Amino acid sequence: MLPKDPSMLLSFINLKLRDFYPDLDALCEDLNADAQEIREKLAEINYHYDEEKNRFV
Repeated sequence: MLPKDPSMLLSFINLKLRDFYPDLDALCEDLNADAQEIREKLAEINYHYDEEKNRFV
């Protein structure tokens, strides 16, 4: 289950991307999450997925 709060979600997603997943799609597939929903939620706090860095910046 993903955190609802955008700041907590950012921390959770970036930690998972750093430690366990090669990209956002792999994370979403494994956690049964929607990548677009995550992107939109984090865009609310001005964070966007950087594929090269594999994190939201």
